[in-house]
Amino acid sequence: MPGFNLRQAQASLFGQDMRVTSLVLRSLALWSLGFPEAALADANLSLNEAREMGDAGSLLLSLFFGAVTHFLCGSYATTETLANELYTLADEQGAVLWKSSGQQYRGWVLAVTGRASEATQLLAQSLAAFRSTGSTGMTPFGLSWLGKSYAELDQPDHALRSVNEAKDVIERTGERWAEVDVHRIAGEIALRSPQPDAAKAEAHFECALTVARRQQAKSWELRAATSMARLWRDQGKPQQARELLAPVYGWFTEGFETIDLKEAKTMLDELLV
Repeated sequence: MPGFNLRQAQASLFGQDMRVTSLVLRSLALWSLGFPEAALADANLSLNEAREMGDAGSLLLSLFFGAVTHFLCGSYATTETLANELYTLADEQGAVLWKSSGQQYRGWVLAVTGRASEATQLLAQSLAAFRSTGSTGMTPFGLSWLGKSYAELDQPDHALRSVNEAKDVIERTGERWAEVDVHRIAGEIALRSPQPDAAKAEAHFECALTVARRQQAKSWELRAATSMARLWRDQGKPQQARELLAPVYGWFTEGFETIDLKEAKTMLDELLV
């Protein structure tokens, strides 16, 4: 059939192109497994192919997950650019779920770049809009960052409520993709409370490490190990901290310019002093 395009036909049938979808979902799996450079390559390839196809559904999905991969790698400027593109395209298409996701990702960036007050407002608003569609996907991760932002604003009750809600969503839905970071951030919140509880924080970090190891999720494990190492360093246990963090960091073969690996390397250097 002249002019027939199988991928375009399949995208019209299923709502998005299967190759674009597979690439961007694989990028999240690769990041979790400890291959951030490969993850970014897949995310970017998915975005490029979606744009070339000109299929709105494929591009929305690719932006939705691609922004997450860039955020996890610490590419916050790119995350914000993709979030804005997602928001604009979703607004044009009348897609509430995708539009609220673009807002949520902006909130993530605000949360990690020291703008906690703006982050709490945008995250609370976008999470409510997202859940109004009936979806719960990605909400544990967003709720944990909302909790972290509340903690930085010295609002411990709101912080605890948010992270507990994230845990509840995990148990209700079985979405365990970001479970490690929910426990890790719960530990960080325990340390920022009016009466810091190091024992509770250590228990949360240990839970995060256990989940990461069970999932064989090296990138999540590195985050949890760095948080635990920082706690032990502050408690005057540098050798214990280094013995935990060094083997995890040493496992990696790529991604040394990403934020988590940089932070882990800085922590290891400090533990040598």
